[in-house]
Order: sequence, then structure tokens, then C-alpha cells
Amino acid sequence: MYGTKSKIDLAFEYQSQAAILRPSIHSRRANLTVKFQDLYGFTVEGNVDDVNVLNDVREKVRQQGRVWWALEASKGANWYLHTTIGQGSALTSSLKFSALANAITLKKLIRKGIPPVLRPKVWFSLSGAAKKKSTVPESYYDDLTKAVEGMITPATRQIDHDLPRTFPGHAWLDTPEGHAALRRVLVAYSFRDSDVGYCQGLNYVAALLLLVMKTEEDAFWMLAVLLENVLVSDCYTNNLSGCHVEQRVFKDLLSKKCPRIATHLEALEFDVSLVTTEWFLCLFSKSLPSETTLRVWDVIFYEGAKVIFNVALAIFKMKEDQILLTHHVGEVINVLHMTTHHLFDPDDLLTVAFDKIGSMTTNTISKQRKKQEPEVMKELDQRIRRLNSLKMDDK
Repeated sequence: MYGTKSKIDLAFEYQSQAAILRPSIHSRRANLTVKFQDLYGFTVEGNVDDVNVLNDVREKVRQQGRVWWALEASKGANWYLHTTIGQGSALTSSLKFSALANAITLKKLIRKGIPPVLRPKVWFSLSGAAKKKSTVPESYYDDLTKAVEGMITPATRQIDHDLPRTFPGHAWLDTPEGHAALRRVLVAYSFRDSDVGYCQGLNYVAALLLLVMKTEEDAFWMLAVLLENVLVSDCYTNNLSGCHVEQRVFKDLLSKKCPRIATHLEALEFDVSLVTTEWFLCLFSKSLPSETTLRVWDVIFYEGAKVIFNVALAIFKMKEDQILLTHHVGEVINVLHMTTHHLFDPDDLLTVAFDKIGSMTTNTISKQRKKQEPEVMKELDQRIRRLNSLKMDDK
């Protein structure tokens, strides 16, 4: 199976990968394309410069791991859970000061990345998944999967269709065992929330959750908290109304944060949803390298869905000069695709996302959503009416 790895296993894996990633003199001279597997079993293809970046990233991960383990030793194994300051504005007690200090430390640490070995535990606690799981019987997931076994619905048929297309070639996901585990998680959730059922994009999200969380049950609860508490509602319902709202909000933010890019794209008649729909529905899992995606998820699970906008804006911002030189829609898509494909250093992306784009409060994003919702619903309603009218004409 995808298995639980000990800290010793991970240490050996890092060491072995470091050796693989060091290009030979001949490959440096020839600038050959190299392929190798990353920490989560994905085949990575890049040039020698990408390999050098990945070596640097590996070292940063090791250094960040040492910081986390030092805090675990000094503050206690679950120190990051003690970040709630409580009611009252006056910070008079040492406990409240400690909680505030922990909260400030934790936010900075998470933006720098959670070590892979600690990721499952930290995500499960901080996202609210552990709390959500605690509200139901211990056997909830097992009972649910057994109850729906063999049942066929439109959702299960679509899931079966998408399984072979979910990260094809992956060492574990693209196997009968991997397909079966992913299917159980997706089918179980489709019965838990019939309004969502299943939507394309969730297969990639759930697959990556499986690789990180190591168990189906934990991946299921992470998917549940993501869809029910972290992301905006209706993102994955039949009409994708929530996703359409997010596209509108992003377009407004692009005009405010990157006005030159927005003006240029408007002149090219470039619709940002051509690229951002996949980013938002798959949470960048199909676009960014796995460790970069998971660094983004580290922050999403702690700070919320507003982070998606920061990251999407940062991708555009990082290539502003190149985008401004484009002359047609295809060139823009190519620039953005090449950018995401080679974003092997998460710090490059997140530095732009939070330092150059600037902070956006949840309240600000909520106001933008409420402003866009009526127009989106009106357009969707008009679309449905046109389709119904066409059907009547066919009859």
C-alpha cells in the first residue's frame, strides 16, 4: 500500500534522492532533460537548473524539519494546538501570552512549510478534520463504505471513468490497489454529500490527500473538511456556481493587484477562467509540482480559501513581463503553463503571494463574493433557460 514511513525511512529517502538529483558533469554540459521520482512518487521531468533548484529545496525541507522537531521538543508534541487566545481583549495571563506567541510562530512556520513527516498530523489537527471526525461514531467511514459497496449512481459511474486518468503513471495511484482506495474515498463522500456527489477535479484532490495522509479514512475526513469548511460552498455542485463566483472575484482582484496584466489580457480578449478553473477545482494539484502544491495546501488548511487567490495572482505576477509581450491567447496559456510546470521552489511562489501581492482578509473576499453571486446566478439561470428552449425546439 502507500504505507506509513518512519522518520528513519524518510531520512534515507531524502539522502538517496539527493544523490539521484546531483547531475553529472556531462549532463550539465549537455543540458539534458532528466527524470526522477519526487517524495510523493510523481515522475518529475526538468532540466539541470530545475534539478539544482530541487536540491536546494530538499535542503530547505531538512532545515525546516529541524526547526519543527526543536519546537516539538521544547513546547510539547501538540504545541500548535495551543494557539487559541480565548475571550477578552486584555492579554494578562501568561497562558494567553503563550497562546499568542504560539499563534504568531505557527503562522510563520506554516508559510515556510510543514515537514512531510509531520504534515498528516498537523493538517488533521489544524484543518478541523479531527474535530469533524469526533462528532460521529468511530466506525463511521467503515460503515459508510460497506453500506454503499456495489451501489451504482451517476457519481460512481463518473468516478470509475476518471480513476485511470488520475495521475496516470504514478507508482501507487495508477495501480489496482490505488484505484480501489481512491474510489472508496470518492464514492463514500458522494453519498455523504449528495449535493456535491462527485465533480471532476475532486479525484486529483483526493488522490493527493491519500498520498499525504497515508490512510483512506484520514483522507476522507480531510476531503470532508475541505469541502464543508475550508472552501466556498457550491464550488463542486452540478452548476459549479461557487467556482464561477470565484472566477469573478479573481478577475476583480487581478484588476486591482496587477492592473497592467489585466488591461493587457482584456485587450487580447483572454478569459482568465481558461487557466484558473483548473487551478481552483484541482487546488493546483494538476498544475504545480507536488511539493509546491502541498506547501500551498499547508497554508490553505490553516488560513483558508483566500490563499488560493494569493497564489493564483502570484503566478500571473511572477511572469508579468512575459505576459505583457504576448500577442494572442495561446501565448498567454503557454507562458502560464511553463511557469507552473517549473515552479519547483515553493518559496519563490509564496514569497510573491504574500509579500508582493499583499494580504487579503477573509472578510474582504466574502464581500467580493456576495457582490458577484447575484450576477453569476442570473447568468446561470439564463443559460439553463436557453438550453431548455433549445430542447423544446428540437422536439
